[in-house]
Amino acid sequence: MCGIVGYLGKRNTMRVLLSGLTSLEYRGYDSAGVSFIKDGKINVIKRKGKVEELKKAVAEEGYTLEEDKGNSIKAGIGHTRWATHGAPSDENSHPHLSMNGKICVVHNGIIENYVELRRFLSKKGYVFVSETDTEVAAQLIEYYYSRRGDNDLRAAVRAASQDIIGSYALCVICDDMPDVIVCAKKDNPVVIGLGEDENFVASDVLAVMEYTKDVVYLEDNSIVTITRDGIEVCDFFGEKVDYKVEKIKWDADTAQKGGYKHFMMKEMYEEPKVFEATVAPRIKNNDIIFDGIDLGDMTDINKINVIACGTAYHAGCIGKFLIEKMCRIPVVCTVASEFCYSDPIIDEKTLTIVISQSGETLDTRQAMREAKSLGSRTLAIVNVIGSTIAREADSVIYTAAGPEISVASTKAYVTQLGVMYLLAMKFAHILGKIDDDEYKRLQGELLEIPSKLKTILDKQIEIQRFASSKFNAESIFFIGRGLDYYLSMEASLKLKEISYIHSESYPGGELKHGTIALIEEGTLVVSPITQQELCAKMESNIKEVSTRGASVLVIIPEKFRDIGFSCESKFIIPDCDELMTPILGVLPCQLFAYYMAVNKGCDVDKPRNLAKSVTVE
Repeated sequence: MCGIVGYLGKRNTMRVLLSGLTSLEYRGYDSAGVSFIKDGKINVIKRKGKVEELKKAVAEEGYTLEEDKGNSIKAGIGHTRWATHGAPSDENSHPHLSMNGKICVVHNGIIENYVELRRFLSKKGYVFVSETDTEVAAQLIEYYYSRRGDNDLRAAVRAASQDIIGSYALCVICDDMPDVIVCAKKDNPVVIGLGEDENFVASDVLAVMEYTKDVVYLEDNSIVTITRDGIEVCDFFGEKVDYKVEKIKWDADTAQKGGYKHFMMKEMYEEPKVFEATVAPRIKNNDIIFDGIDLGDMTDINKINVIACGTAYHAGCIGKFLIEKMCRIPVVCTVASEFCYSDPIIDEKTLTIVISQSGETLDTRQAMREAKSLGSRTLAIVNVIGSTIAREADSVIYTAAGPEISVASTKAYVTQLGVMYLLAMKFAHILGKIDDDEYKRLQGELLEIPSKLKTILDKQIEIQRFASSKFNAESIFFIGRGLDYYLSMEASLKLKEISYIHSESYPGGELKHGTIALIEEGTLVVSPITQQELCAKMESNIKEVSTRGASVLVIIPEKFRDIGFSCESKFIIPDCDELMTPILGVLPCQLFAYYMAVNKGCDVDKPRNLAKSVTVE
């Protein structure tokens, strides 16, 4: 959600800024802009719409993106905005100038007390030209900067930060200091890229990994001063803070489409590889090993909380089912945004598992903090090394999904499932709920999943054909029981995220309690049926809807091929242990969502109104 990039160095600054903004498009945005210092003056170019519109405006101003051209630009910052305060427009786009044109700011996050600050500044004579909370930050920093009169931009940013209530990553330039960028961080990610005679700042490593592998993840309540020669970090009181330089392990090539039409398709094709990379290294000598993590004596744990949002929440729901079934420990899976309001029952015997692809999801992070404050141990499952949730959790397990560019999560989801299966199996073995032979058998089943995912990809044309005849559907229902219901939840979300088709998921048994009133001639129903003991009941449910005119697609394992389900179409997935069918079953659902969206002409990788990394509450 929103993206920041900044640069100081010898390269073509405009190229660096626009390349960085392009790499951050996946985060979700509705306008883009750049600001830079040239000949002692701050220049701003910004446009409503996509980065391509900004590139056209930059070209019209006479700036080239060719790398070999000389660089007459000093400090430069750029931004992709996802509208919160003020509708998408050129005026509300970032960057924002202060009234006297000396200070320019880009900002991720929410300034909660912007109304009070705006009122205060208006009384001081400041005139506002936008509806945004961000312009308040620009004017406030200018207010403190002009009062000081000592050209200390960092001190002005520090003073403003102490007045601002909310979450923010602020990136600031001043025409008095053309070779300096100052950034402030609170509850929004900021990463500094370190180079030789050049330095970068961004909200995501994807914006800098083309140029450097050395990065610093800024801690909360910190301010960093960036020059070409280096960086200096201090806290909000001006005291210097030590920082750690980390290496980016991702390859820049993994953030490219590699010949695929969309990132989403590329990332679905990567599922076998990233699942294996997440699971296989942790299975050693017939045991599951999480290096660097002491799971302790599980007999001390009498309750587990799983906290997440969106797709990660659905992975958590499957984790809840697995742990309760295999370990007989009660598990509560909660949407992170509701967790803090639920007055959760937590003590030192509670384990809280938080799941976040980015490791920056603000709702999830706040919920984790609440759990820790109540005495719970915390275990994070994240994809981004060095992310805020990873740093703040007591323990962290990294998935190996690599960069996921498409807003709709696919490969990250299956790696989250992989970790949840490993944890459930490990916990069950520690507690003596499964013996050594069963523990070893389940490990073998999990290791066979990648090859079975490849089998599904090899026959995806079946899903493509089905979607080509159904993409005009106005409403689609997904139904299932047990694990298949949790699978249906994710399948439904994926479809509405990228195709904009109304979709709902329901437990099969709930149809008769109201939902069946919505079924009419031609209604499309998708039903994963993968659990032997639930086959008869689900056949009864799909018979109910097909009798009323619904068109039904079932997703079933090979062993159910010859069962006479009341359906129009079947998609067959390979057989596996029934507990593991959600890992295989989700891939045809992802493919179905993809082809429905493509047939409708939707922007698959960047669906409207959505953001990849949600850093506001």
